[in-house]
Amino acid sequence: MGAVRKVASYLGLGGAEDYDEAYDYEDEVDAEGEDWQPASERAAKRWRAMVEPSRIVMLTPRMYNDAPTIGKHFREGQTVIMDVNCMSTAEATRMVDFAAGLAYGCEGRIERIAEKVFLLAPAEVEITTA
Repeated sequence: MGAVRKVASYLGLGGAEDYDEAYDYEDEVDAEGEDWQPASERAAKRWRAMVEPSRIVMLTPRMYNDAPTIGKHFREGQTVIMDVNCMSTAEATRMVDFAAGLAYGCEGRIERIAEKVFLLAPAEVEITTA
């Protein structure tokens, strides 16, 4: 026996001959056969819409303290339109920075759709422009 095999044997990494009994695969094959489905059917079940249709929430925050409301809706998977026209420029800038960080952290997107109006879209929402 070579040095490498001695070390492997000492560490419990020996070959298949070290096992006492053979493994019985028949039980697992029978159990899997009962509910077997083609991959296309499994994929269709996985991607079938299990949730209600998407909602778009329009929010007009008055101050930076309204940021948790925006975060709550966005984390729930809702698309948010945020209108910061009623805020001072400094607070509006802070709110947009917060929204950009929120979108980035949740792998979503933020788009400016008008002057001081922004769209926050979750990752699963596709945004197209024409």
